[in-house]
Amino acid sequence: MRAVIQRAKEANVTVDGRVVGAIKAGLVVLLGVTHGDTEADAAYLAEKIAHLRIFEDEEGKMNRSLLDVGGAVLSVSQFTLYGDCRKGRRPNFMAAAKPDHALPLYEAFNAFLREKGVHVETGMFGAMMGVSLINDGPVTLIIDSCEKPGNE
Repeated sequence: MRAVIQRAKEANVTVDGRVVGAIKAGLVVLLGVTHGDTEADAAYLAEKIAHLRIFEDEEGKMNRSLLDVGGAVLSVSQFTLYGDCRKGRRPNFMAAAKPDHALPLYEAFNAFLREKGVHVETGMFGAMMGVSLINDGPVTLIIDSCEKPGNE
């Protein structure tokens, strides 16, 4: 699984002009799933994201986690994170998992975050969405579960 994480002052996602998910301060997580991903990957990313120290403390240092600051997550499924642009001009999405595999793992990721006490809002899986955010910092990171310790 691959996550692009953006620290946000506020964010929302719309489908057909209607807001389906919105947060104040927290993280926007764009989440992609590939073929070999499992619930263990979803649990790893949820744990990592909830505890990642990317929020500023009173000295302005990135020393606090999402849990420390009581932030929320706007979670958006995004198969295009597995787009391969190495050949030609049109991305190849063969590495992106099919919906029957991706949807349960996307839902598991969100459930793992909620189990940690994180308020999670979501987009609509498979829909054309408009994602709006005010990036805070800006702080944008990429985490890939295949790069977790022990997977070398």
